Amino acid sequence: MNNKAFIFDMDGVIIDSEPIHARAKMATLREYGITLSAQEIDLDKYVGRSSKSFWGDMKARFPDVFTEEWQVMAGKKHEKYMDIFNNDATIKAIPGLPELLQRLKAKGYKIGLGSSSIRPMVNNVLTRFGIIEYFDALTTGDEVEHAKPDPAIYLLAAKRLGVNPADCTVVEDAASGVKAAKAAGMQCIAVRNPNSGQQDLSLADRIINKYEEISI
Repeated sequence: MNNKAFIFDMDGVIIDSEPIHARAKMATLREYGITLSAQEIDLDKYVGRSSKSFWGDMKARFPDVFTEEWQVMAGKKHEKYMDIFNNDATIKAIPGLPELLQRLKAKGYKIGLGSSSIRPMVNNVLTRFGIIEYFDALTTGDEVEHAKPDPAIYLLAAKRLGVNPADCTVVEDAASGVKAAKAAGMQCIAVRNPNSGQQDLSLADRIINKYEEISI
């Protein structure tokens, strides 16, 4: 692919986090007395989307239960997520990702991140995995008004990298992220992650199963 920069999603791309997000969301829902299953909540629908999307929908779906602003529930979920993340030593970067970042940096590509997660979570993940120094610019979900599949986050990431959107390749694992990348006028490599649920990745320019398939 002819490009100057790679922009990575985080959840499901850098960290296999969807199982952690699911545990934290379900625990938060139980705290409010909601004991529906993940299927009944339709968690797969929210893979790659923002906290506002999920908790805003929950607030609309259960208005008598969620009487606070969505940010309150999102904050409680974030605390549960970080508790799991900080206390599970088995959580590591997805295999092959650190090596891919090394190859990209060695070849002179600019590297950005466009994650629906909030900045503190992004910093924690990238720092723990020892890869934050590879990134030239970080863009997070709390910095844009509209979440994926809106292209805003990837357009802002390209702007911060100083690269034309057409010269960027996005690495995604979720349908909403692939749509955002294509709407931004970027190329997109979709990586299949079984833990990200059933995702329609057909709009991507290329679909891979592991990072070793990306030759630089």
